[in-house]
Amino acid sequence: MKMTFKAVMVDLKDDQVEAKVTDVSEEQLPKGEVLIKVAYSSVNFKDGLAGLKDGQIVQSYPFIPGIDLSGTVESSEDSRFQKGDRVIATSYGIGVTHFGGYSEYARIPADWVVPLPEELSLRESMIFGTAGFTAALSVYRLEKEDVTPDSGDVLVTGATGGVGSMAVAMLAAKGYQVTGSTGKSSEHEYLKSLGAAKVISRDEVYDGGKIRPLNKGIWAGAVDPVGGDSLASVLSKVKQNGAVAVSGLTGGTKVPATVHPFILRGVSLLGVDSAYCAMPLREEIWKRLGSDLKPAQLEEMVDREVELQDVPQAMADIIENKIRGRVLVKVAGE
Repeated sequence: MKMTFKAVMVDLKDDQVEAKVTDVSEEQLPKGEVLIKVAYSSVNFKDGLAGLKDGQIVQSYPFIPGIDLSGTVESSEDSRFQKGDRVIATSYGIGVTHFGGYSEYARIPADWVVPLPEELSLRESMIFGTAGFTAALSVYRLEKEDVTPDSGDVLVTGATGGVGSMAVAMLAAKGYQVTGSTGKSSEHEYLKSLGAAKVISRDEVYDGGKIRPLNKGIWAGAVDPVGGDSLASVLSKVKQNGAVAVSGLTGGTKVPATVHPFILRGVSLLGVDSAYCAMPLREEIWKRLGSDLKPAQLEEMVDREVELQDVPQAMADIIENKIRGRVLVKVAGE
């Protein structure tokens, strides 16, 4: 007898996307070798886009969003995973082309599943979620470009968001002098509590909308989950042989930069792709999230903890920039 359970389903009704909790049967779940009882999920910007008709995330309706999940293996057709194993599943097609984590149960391809590191709880893994993983991957990319704490100040844009908050805390814990940039003047103390040595406004990064081919070198590196025009300004202000790890597009997809930072200062623009990161590196990054990249302030970055019925509102709030840090979704809990 197949079971039924609760999930947040988005559907297209009267030319509008509606998100609500509904009953789902196991037979409705997509193909995959590992059936997971979901403990926690989280709300990311991409999840918010899944609630919009023009969000360009959901390709067919009805659909269960949620690009992150952690939980316990209920059953497995793959020998790598056994019933009772504690696991994480993020990225790939989850919550985009494959039913996601806003569900009491999820069926996931085994090649997308990561064993939970012993140092992390299921709850902690979803405080990180894709945002924390992306921040950690950004730090990793900067390290590989020899941007060290001795290199100079490092900028984090969009610093009150999920990726930004995590990056500030991770970099500060590793000994970097971090400058956090935000458009929210009320959140300066929050960023300092995460370890930011300095907090500046968005306008100070963007120079009030003026983009110069090359500006005074200020930062040794940057973590940028924003993109758009401000990324062009960031590139113009990076020091010799510095690097910028870019992972987002909340500021837009067009970057009106010139080649000057690259050919006159040797600046590197590092693309951070958390969705299709190779599994060996993915597992390495998750292990580091349980060790040297696990911030002491992890709980402080939880804006709120919600249950499935609260997810549609949280999806709307993240699009409207009403969230600081992370929204944790408690499904079954630990």
